[in-house]
Amino acid sequence: MRIRIGYVSTALNLWNSTPAKSLTFTRWKDMDKNVRFEKLRETTLTNIRNTYRILSFNIAHEIFVYRFSSSIVPLATHPEVNFDYLSEFKDEWTELGRLVKVFNLRSSFHPNQFTLFTSDKKHITENAVRDLEYHFNLLEAMEISNGTINIHVGGAYGDKTSALERFSSNIELIPNDIRNILTFENDDKTYTALETLDVCKKYNFKFAFDYHHHIANPCLISLEEIIKSQADTWNKFGLPPKIHISSPKSDKDYRAHSDLVDLGFIMPLIDAVKKIGIDIDFMVEAKLKDIAALKLIDDLSKVRGIKRTGGATLEIK
Repeated sequence: MRIRIGYVSTALNLWNSTPAKSLTFTRWKDMDKNVRFEKLRETTLTNIRNTYRILSFNIAHEIFVYRFSSSIVPLATHPEVNFDYLSEFKDEWTELGRLVKVFNLRSSFHPNQFTLFTSDKKHITENAVRDLEYHFNLLEAMEISNGTINIHVGGAYGDKTSALERFSSNIELIPNDIRNILTFENDDKTYTALETLDVCKKYNFKFAFDYHHHIANPCLISLEEIIKSQADTWNKFGLPPKIHISSPKSDKDYRAHSDLVDLGFIMPLIDAVKKIGIDIDFMVEAKLKDIAALKLIDDLSKVRGIKRTGGATLEIK
């Protein structure tokens, strides 16, 4: 069985490579009207170029699992800005997508925590749909057919039953093309892995299992059962399940991510995956990003029965 390991957004091994340089609406609005869009274009182009550098770094290091930054285009969803980021950078989006396709990279997005569908406030749901459309537009512009967008179920607002009823109604507002590429992740306080699995099975979504969140917010089924059930939600899509991994910053700050991934913390997960014997992709969510991913690969390759077969690929016997 094979494990591939990737990371989120920024390659810290590269100098000044953030793909998420920002431009606030307040600053943008205070600019001269002749300068506003030029600054927005400049910032977006910097983010695109840094994304290209990061993808090139990943290819050179054989890292085939990567999550794009959601902040490539500043103010993309702000209703007062109306920036045509798709036409402005048509060639650049195509080139990013070419790298992804030629080198068979597995790519995804993860919108922020406000992109949820359990709220009773209409504007929150409308904003969530708009945000999903932005991420979907980027995947379409890059012509990436197997990309995914990962979100959480949302809040409980003191009543999970009512929240899930609103979820059922609110997700009907999501266009079908977007619904087809959504994945849902268990969180560290509210919806457990089992509850999120139930949502995914009910509405035919893919389940992105977060191991650290599961340890912080456990449920009453085993790791093996979770992973087997997760795999079932991915089987028809032709992709191996994706698991998010990180480890606690400290006992006091348990839910926060540490700089690196502690091997001892994730070994129960590795053992469970080994028992099941299926291919898995890991998304490292540690603070040191690519540094943490490469360090974890090195650490795992020293474990008996695990062999490194590529820059970020392991084989478990």
